[in-house]
Amino acid sequence: MRGSFVYLMVGRVMALVLLCFRSSDCKELEIVVLRHELAVLRRQASRPALWPADRAFLAAASRLLPRARWRSFFVTPETLLAWHRRLVARRWTYPGRRPGRPKVSREVRDLVLRLARENPRWGYERIVGELNGLGIHLSPTSVRRILTGAGLRPAGRRGGASWREFIRGQAQSTIACDFFTVDTITLRRIYALFFIELSTRRVHLAGLTENPDGAWTAQQARNLLFSLPERDRPLKFLVRDNDGKFTRAFDTVFNSEGVRVIHTPVRAPKANATCERFVGTLRRECLDWILIANPRHLRRVLAEFVDHYNTHRPHRALGLAAPEPCPPTRPVPTSRAESIRRHDRLGGLIHEYSAAA
Repeated sequence: MRGSFVYLMVGRVMALVLLCFRSSDCKELEIVVLRHELAVLRRQASRPALWPADRAFLAAASRLLPRARWRSFFVTPETLLAWHRRLVARRWTYPGRRPGRPKVSREVRDLVLRLARENPRWGYERIVGELNGLGIHLSPTSVRRILTGAGLRPAGRRGGASWREFIRGQAQSTIACDFFTVDTITLRRIYALFFIELSTRRVHLAGLTENPDGAWTAQQARNLLFSLPERDRPLKFLVRDNDGKFTRAFDTVFNSEGVRVIHTPVRAPKANATCERFVGTLRRECLDWILIANPRHLRRVLAEFVDHYNTHRPHRALGLAAPEPCPPTRPVPTSRAESIRRHDRLGGLIHEYSAAA
């Protein structure tokens, strides 16, 4: 607008300079012609379209003419005065921020809602304290307004932890156990006892026997507790079924270490679904394809498969990662796909792939 106004003023000043060298008769005749042309245009256009530069020029020119001459303008005097007040206000008004608190950005609002949904027991002050630790400063009133606008209720009435969250929280300190059987070529039945950590899916093969009595299972429980590494969260629960091979001595071993033994309901295999799933995986991927000769052969086969299960096999419950993954390697580009090497286990029954060094 400023450039247009300057250009317009320069053009009008040059026109005034040229008028100074004309005779008064020519000037009066030209004024009569211009007034007639203006009357013709007024009959054709009821509301002329004006640019901001046109309004500024007319408002400035009105201050140089007496009020009696304002009838020559095609706008009313009130309009000229309003344009002039607008020019003065724009000249002397300085930009400043709007009064009140600054508006909360969308990113901060989404973060507040995320904290409230992921932590239903957090109140307004608790959320404000967490935001302060992240370098974001908000008042409890602003947090309350954001949560109310999103339809979230206050702490204590926002809902508790879901079953999935509850189970995941308890899985860090829970281990499960079960038996499975294998028949050899000579139709000898061998019993295998294993333990599996619910949080990491790591399997511990306890032992093999043809006569799993109470003394044997109690000794395997002691061996497991001695061999377990130190954990961030100690074991609190052991899940087992109601098999008669789990005697009171077996439970006493865990109770003495502060581990509570939980019995699954009768004839409810889904209550110990993690163990059932491991047994199914073991049979589908290994035992259904191998003839077992004797307990020594079975021990070697199970040790090889458990090592593959713990260190290499991806698990959907872990985001397609292994319970004890090897150190991560750099991604292999597609152009170097031929550098992938295969490692065979159990005579080629199981294949593992890795990038060549």
